[in-house]
Amino acid sequence: MDITYTYTRKRSEFGRPCNFSDRPGTVDVDIQPDPSLARAFVPRNPVDVGVQHSCEMSEHEVNTEPVEVVSRGMNHVEGGWPKDIDPQSVEKTTRYRKKVQKDENYITTVTRLGALMEHYIKQNNAIDIYEEYFADDDDVTELQGEPPAAKTINIIRDPNATKRTATCLSWHPNTHQKLAVAYSSLEFQRKVKDMSFDSYIWDLENSKEPEMVLKPPSPLVTLKYNPKDSHLLLGGSYSGLMGYWDTRKGSLPVEISTIELGHREPVYGAFWLESKTGTECFSASTDGQVLWWDIRKLSEPTESLILDITREGLKDKALGAISLEFEPTMPNEFLVGTEQGTIISCNRKAKTPADKISSTFSGHYGPVYAVARNPFHPRIFLSVGDRSAQIWSDEIHESSILGTKYHHTYLMDGCWSTVRPTVFFTAKWDGTLDIWDFLYNQKDPSLSVKVCDEPLFSLRLQDNSSIIACGSKLGTITLLQTSGFSTLQRSEKEQSSEMFEREVRREKVLALRLREMLLKESTKSEHQEVKVEENPQEVFESVRKEFFEIIEQEKQRRAQAEAQHPCGQVKDHVGEEAAAKGEESQLPKDQE
Repeated sequence: MDITYTYTRKRSEFGRPCNFSDRPGTVDVDIQPDPSLARAFVPRNPVDVGVQHSCEMSEHEVNTEPVEVVSRGMNHVEGGWPKDIDPQSVEKTTRYRKKVQKDENYITTVTRLGALMEHYIKQNNAIDIYEEYFADDDDVTELQGEPPAAKTINIIRDPNATKRTATCLSWHPNTHQKLAVAYSSLEFQRKVKDMSFDSYIWDLENSKEPEMVLKPPSPLVTLKYNPKDSHLLLGGSYSGLMGYWDTRKGSLPVEISTIELGHREPVYGAFWLESKTGTECFSASTDGQVLWWDIRKLSEPTESLILDITREGLKDKALGAISLEFEPTMPNEFLVGTEQGTIISCNRKAKTPADKISSTFSGHYGPVYAVARNPFHPRIFLSVGDRSAQIWSDEIHESSILGTKYHHTYLMDGCWSTVRPTVFFTAKWDGTLDIWDFLYNQKDPSLSVKVCDEPLFSLRLQDNSSIIACGSKLGTITLLQTSGFSTLQRSEKEQSSEMFEREVRREKVLALRLREMLLKESTKSEHQEVKVEENPQEVFESVRKEFFEIIEQEKQRRAQAEAQHPCGQVKDHVGEEAAAKGEESQLPKDQE
């Protein structure tokens, strides 16, 4: 039997061809026996050893056909009728239904299933499977199942020799595996030779080198992904120019705004607007202007607003914008944090430019570096500036409803958690990341992590995730994975809503009392009466008494409601206890 093997590869895949020919055998080496070696011979038992000098190799090739998978669906409007029955014909369906109901198998099946269903109904009536056995065991001190912790999972460094600040971070809206980082030097009049203007898009799975380089004409201060089209990025530069990039078209910007009609100073905030085309955006700069753009024509803005809180529309009196916040669920409203410590609430759809500045909030002594609305309670927003973070409500303009203590170093950025309504993050100048949970502790952060030795400048949390990115002054991006803050606790939304409402009511009482005092003082001055200096301690006791009277009235009202509806449950015990404890600890501090 002949065994043959046929090679089907191309000739180019092999080396030079082998030419075999027949020739007679030759003796190459002849070793003669040496009798003297016989004396060194040692007899041993026979041992069989198998030696294979060649490697065993196998080769196998299979040509398979591709399988095409198609997803198909079916829309059942009404049951599975036979082909000869039209479901739209009432006469045919009625006749077929009567025919089936007379069938013996149908009667037997219905009788058997009826007895089984009756058994389950009786069982359900005997045992309530939806009963809550631990409904009254809610405890304010109930923390998460896992202890608060954070670990570093990745570090990305600026590849340039001259380090720059990571001024803005933006996560990819779909994959969350890509991070766009804007790099710029914000030190005043710092001119370093050969400083790069490039910003980068990083792939977290391969962070040794950037996935894409963005080459702007001026260093980027802000950079944002388009939530509708992830190929588009909006950037605001240090020189005031606006531009956008399409990752499918390369590293250069597709279009750039003009210097004459654009911003004159660094653009610290830019957002995409919710529009049908997905091409509209707006920006804010320290030159005191908010400009609206359409990237299809960036040569000139479509609309402008001067941030003059005197509502005179003068650029000389405009406040410089250093942060910007826009919530898509509130398409006509946005917040601007200024260099002077004032937060401006604007309404784009107002009739006149003066009415577009709806209200102002004054609570910081330095620049407001970050403004962020609560994703669960949009009327509540966070501001980060000077050495503290404050929580505000749109209903109260005089003061914040909650706030952190004053730190020994500056706070540079902050953002809310996208999973829990009372958790937020702050980045500090000493390189520390603080994680606050105001539902359980309002005096100290729940977790403080020393991220790096240089100052932290920016941070951004992934949507519905536990991964947060922190950017430093030297351009280092540190990715942290937190634990203990990513699980929504039972009834946490209700408790957070009650806490915010309680603090809003408290501030309204204090604001009303302050107005009454001012009105009384003005009346006395008009009638030239003798001014009697009011004791601050008496004012504090009076306000405190009024507040607790309101709390007591609320308790009586709920007790009456519970007496009228004995089956109902009032679930606000936690909120009332927290209110009583919170007022005892916070009112003296506010009065001071």
